[in-house]
Amino acid sequence: LFPESFATEQQSLVLVKRLLAISMSCITYMRGLFPESSYGTRYLDDLCLKILREDKSCLGSLQIVKWIQGCFDALEKQYVNLGFYALSSNPTVTEMYQFKFKYKKKVPQMDISSNHREFVAGLCSKDVKQASRLLLRTLYLLMQDLGPLPNDITLSMKLLYYNDVTPKDYQPPGFKEDGSPGDLLFAGDPINLRVGSVSTDFHLMKVRVTTEKKRVRKTDSNLIQKSGPTEISHQGLDCEEEEEEINLLNLAFSQEEAVGPEKKRKVSEPEKLPLNGKK
Repeated sequence: LFPESFATEQQSLVLVKRLLAISMSCITYMRGLFPESSYGTRYLDDLCLKILREDKSCLGSLQIVKWIQGCFDALEKQYVNLGFYALSSNPTVTEMYQFKFKYKKKVPQMDISSNHREFVAGLCSKDVKQASRLLLRTLYLLMQDLGPLPNDITLSMKLLYYNDVTPKDYQPPGFKEDGSPGDLLFAGDPINLRVGSVSTDFHLMKVRVTTEKKRVRKTDSNLIQKSGPTEISHQGLDCEEEEEEINLLNLAFSQEEAVGPEKKRKVSEPEKLPLNGKK
């Protein structure tokens, strides 16, 4: 399921891609968005994973697979900073899933004893795999604790980028420029849940879930961040690493207030996906 080691940037990229695909598959399966035929089965220790596949009988699952492939393109180019998936019942958001990505450069360090330059000993594969397992287990457990979705649900996805490296005209396959950069509105008080993070010598991936507090039946208090305003801007979601410990929900500024009118974050999206015919 995962590479044997993560010593190279390519192996690390494979891990991040698989974690994203498995996480999205988990969300869509546990929330009952697509039929059983849209999933294959894999095992991670004793955890049964349902993985989205290209099911031609279900156009919705085909579309999500294309979204994930588009995100892969942005990951390969090291452009994407944040991907978020929102399950909405117009006009409000019911659940939101955030995937934050950072790219690291492995820096060589002088080995004084041998007078040779070599890489600093990196994170061991065992720790990376353990963090990956924990992230997926936590996500599965959290999905079981969320209340049922409304019937008229729509799934949308947006990607935010690192402006300093992303070409202005770049769009991943299947995506277009975001046409509705408005705020995300929750009907009730939202709660922000830390699912987990996985770090290699080359990548960092963090996962968070935001939903209305009343929809969480029970959860580990260690996952919970302080609740915040019911309205969240896209730019407010895109906080820098040094602000990670600040509750994302407290960053509900307008685009102009958050980063200045000339530095608006580049945002792209695919077509929204109505899911009235959930399984």
